[in-house]
Amino acid sequence: MKVAITGSNGFVGTHLKNEFQDFVVIGRSDSVDEIVEKLAGVEVVINLAGAPILKKWDEEYKKILYSSRIQTTKKLVQAINQSKVKHFISTSAIGFYGDDFLSSVTKDWEAEALKCQKPTTILRFGIILGTDGGALKNMLFAFKLGLGGVIGDGKMYMSWIDVVDLMQIYHYVIDNTLEGTFDAVSPNPVTNKKFTKALGSALYRPTLFPLPIFVLKILFGEGASVLSGSLEIYPKHLLDLGFEFKYPDIESSLKHLLN
Repeated sequence: MKVAITGSNGFVGTHLKNEFQDFVVIGRSDSVDEIVEKLAGVEVVINLAGAPILKKWDEEYKKILYSSRIQTTKKLVQAINQSKVKHFISTSAIGFYGDDFLSSVTKDWEAEALKCQKPTTILRFGIILGTDGGALKNMLFAFKLGLGGVIGDGKMYMSWIDVVDLMQIYHYVIDNTLEGTFDAVSPNPVTNKKFTKALGSALYRPTLFPLPIFVLKILFGEGASVLSGSLEIYPKHLLDLGFEFKYPDIESSLKHLLN
């Protein structure tokens, strides 16, 4: 089976290229006609396009966050609708459930994806855990030095997923030709305090240095909400269909990732 991937150089895209050996890469600058040509022989399109979330948001970068998702998806859908692609899997985020800039972006992002005339699936990502990218990679240096700690009061919920389970969700969706929207998170969200203690324990390091919210705001501006926001989300749709997580709890996930 041949797949096409946008955002293929990112953390998730790199893992997907290892999962699906027969793939074609679609670039953000490709025109609709160029994308149509690339889709020849492609059965599944996976859309990961979008500028990185974990950066400082000023007004200019917020425009980039928006256009890199909505405009790229718009072109992609136009091309898919002219192709023989059988299945479109687009990305969103659990930020959909919030009430901020990221929420508005995800709602518009999903709306563009749903203009696709082929069977369509939307995966709403939580915090994806892996040592080669994403939030965990950014945390490891400080935690390995024993300088890690909770964010703020540590009470905010983190809805996360192991990258191995995320890859299995892609296979499950494709193998079963599932349509609709799925929350791609583990069945066991944790507070930041519990995550911090679990990470420190997995690394055999203390976690004594809290990170104040105001420091996050200095570093990331409005984007600090990605780390300080609280969303307790469960993968009900996936569980109802019988999907089984290999790493359903934070301890088992961190153990396999770090050991």
